[in-house]
Amino acid sequence: MISARPACSVRRATPADAAGILACLAAAFEPYRDRYTPDAFRDTVLTPVTVQLRLASMAVFVAVTPEGEITGTIGGSIVSRGEAHIRGMAVLPQWQGAGVAGQLLQAVEDELRSQGCRRITLDTTQPLERAMRFYQKSGYRRSGKVSDFFGMPLFEYVKPLA
Repeated sequence: MISARPACSVRRATPADAAGILACLAAAFEPYRDRYTPDAFRDTVLTPVTVQLRLASMAVFVAVTPEGEITGTIGGSIVSRGEAHIRGMAVLPQWQGAGVAGQLLQAVEDELRSQGCRRITLDTTQPLERAMRFYQKSGYRRSGKVSDFFGMPLFEYVKPLA
């Protein structure tokens, strides 16, 4: 018999969450390490320095269990008038498929909408096929823009906000 998981809540991250965010990113992206270039992987999973920079420059959210375990994270920031960009979506492998990603995405979209955002972009890499399907189900569409991410193709997705 499978026991029910405790519900996660989503809240704004604080600098005290840095270690949990790093652990979450590392666990979520470890299965893809060999499909990333070393620099792309390092930029994706962050470091103690870069996680603090992200916390200072973006609206970062975490999903947490009642015991305080960080099960997921996401960040977003305004990049120009009416447009925002999302980065750093990660959910612990054992929590994938439990609705955590949807909660996180909703939290960051709500925050960006409250700041006047009308359009959100995000980027993802080819190995993250499951993430691409999730984004498409969540209303994001490929823009056709492909850029270089430390030697890997990076695909842009866009979603208009109502």
